[in-house]
Amino acid sequence: MVIEYIIIIIYSLSLLLIFMYALAQLNLLLNYLKARKKVDNSEKFNFSNTNEIPFITIQLPVYNELYVMERLLKNIALLEYPREKLEIQVLDDSTDESVEITAKLIKEIQALGIDIQHTRRSNRQGFKAGALKEGLKTAKGEFIAIFDADFLPEPDWLYKTVPYFKAPEIGVIQTRWGHINRDYSTLTKIQAFALDAHFTLEQVGRNSQGHFINFNGTAGLWRKECIYDAGNWEGDTLTEDLDLSYRAQLKNWKFKYLENVVTPAELPVVISAARSQQFRWNKGGAENFQKMMKRVIKSKNVPFKTKIHSLLHLLNSSMFTCIFLVAVLSVPMLYIKNEYAHLKIYFYVMSFFVISSLIFFVCYWFMFKAIYGGGFVKFIKYIGSFFTFFSIAMGFSLHNTIAVLEGHLGKKSEFIRTPKFNINGLKGEWKSNKYIKKKPSFHVILEGLLALYFVFGMYSAFVVGDQGGDFGLFPFHLMLFIGYSYVFVKSIFSKV
Repeated sequence: MVIEYIIIIIYSLSLLLIFMYALAQLNLLLNYLKARKKVDNSEKFNFSNTNEIPFITIQLPVYNELYVMERLLKNIALLEYPREKLEIQVLDDSTDESVEITAKLIKEIQALGIDIQHTRRSNRQGFKAGALKEGLKTAKGEFIAIFDADFLPEPDWLYKTVPYFKAPEIGVIQTRWGHINRDYSTLTKIQAFALDAHFTLEQVGRNSQGHFINFNGTAGLWRKECIYDAGNWEGDTLTEDLDLSYRAQLKNWKFKYLENVVTPAELPVVISAARSQQFRWNKGGAENFQKMMKRVIKSKNVPFKTKIHSLLHLLNSSMFTCIFLVAVLSVPMLYIKNEYAHLKIYFYVMSFFVISSLIFFVCYWFMFKAIYGGGFVKFIKYIGSFFTFFSIAMGFSLHNTIAVLEGHLGKKSEFIRTPKFNINGLKGEWKSNKYIKKKPSFHVILEGLLALYFVFGMYSAFVVGDQGGDFGLFPFHLMLFIGYSYVFVKSIFSKV
C-alpha cells in the first residue's frame, strides 16, 4: 500500500495545484470582464504639438533570419513617424549569408533618408538580451520599440502606442500579438488559441488590477530610463523579457497593455520550431520563478493579492508538470480506485476537481468570443477548438515538463531561436528551410510510448471493476492519446 499512497498523494497535490491555477484564471476572467466596461482616459502626448513628439529608437534583434529579413525591413521602413525623431537599429548577430542580404537592404533604406544602422557584434554573449543591451549604448531614443523578425507592425503603430508615455510612471507599453497564418494548420490554430488566451484574458486581467504583467519580448516599447533603472537587460535566463519586466515593476514602474492595438506576426508552422519555442518559454518561466520568487515575496510595496498573482504567473509553465503527473498517474489510479473499496469517499472528493476543466472551458470561451464573436455556431466551433487545443497541449506536457525541471534545477542551455518561414499560404513550402532541426530528440520516442500507454489506459476502462468497467477517465485518456500521437507523428514525419 505504500506505493499506492505515494501515487495518491502526488496525484492529489497535482490536482489541487491545477485547481488553484484554474481559480486564478477565473479571477482574471472577472477582471477582464470588468476592464472591458471601463473607458480608457489615459493622458496622452499631443502629437499636433511637435515639441511633444519624443525621439524613438526601433531595435530589431535578429539572428540568421534569411527568409524574413527583406519582409521585416521593408515593413519597418513604412512606419509613419517624423524621420528626424526616429532611428532604427538592426542588431544583427547572424553568422550566415543573411548578413550580406541585410546589409544591402539597409543601404537601400538609407537611400530613402531613413536613419537605419546595421549593428554587428563579434560574439552572441547574452544572446538576444546581450544584443539589446549593446544597442542601448548608442540608442538616441527616449523610448525603445522592439520587434522580432517575424512581426509586421501597421504603419501607424507608433502613433497608436507612443502617446501613452505621457504619464511619467509608464515604463512599458505592450500590444497584442496577431497571427497572419492562424488558419494554416492545426498546429498554428492551437498556438493561436493559447496566445490569444494570454493576450486577452491574462494580460488584460492582470494589468487592469495593477498586477504584474510581462513585456512579451516584441511588439512593445520601453522607456529607456525604465530599462536602466531596473538594471538593464540580463542574459541569465531564457526569457529576458519576463526577467526585466519583473525587475521594473518591483521598482514601481507601471505597464500599459493595449489590447486593441494588434501587431501581426507569423506562427511557427513546423512542430520542431514550435517545440524549441515552447521549450525556451517554459524553461525561462521556471528560471524566472527561481530568480524572482524571493524578491516578490519580500517586496514591501507590492500588495498581497499582486504577490499571489505574480507567483502564479511565474509558475505558469510549471503547471505542465502537474498536468503530466496527473496524466501518467491516472492509469494506476484507475486500478487503485477499483482495488481498494475503502477509498471510495476519496475518489468522490477527487471528482470535484473536474471543475478545473469547466473553469478553463468558460474562461477560454470569453477569449474566443472576444476575437471571433458569439452565437451558437461560433460556440460549436469553440468546443472543437477547445478540445483540440487541450488534447495537443497535453501532448506537449512531457516536453514542457523537461523544460520546466531544467529551469528549476538551474541547468543552463543555449538560447535557441525559433526558425522563421515567410509562409505565403502554400503547404509544405517550409520544407526547404535550412534552419529546421532535422533530427528528432529522444523525447519524441518517449512521447510515442506515452501514446501507447494511454491506449492501455483506455483498454483498462473496460476491464477494471466488477460492474462492467469504469469509464470515468476514458475521455481524458482518449484526449491524451490524441495529443501524444499528434506530437509524436508530427515530430517524426515532419522531418522531410
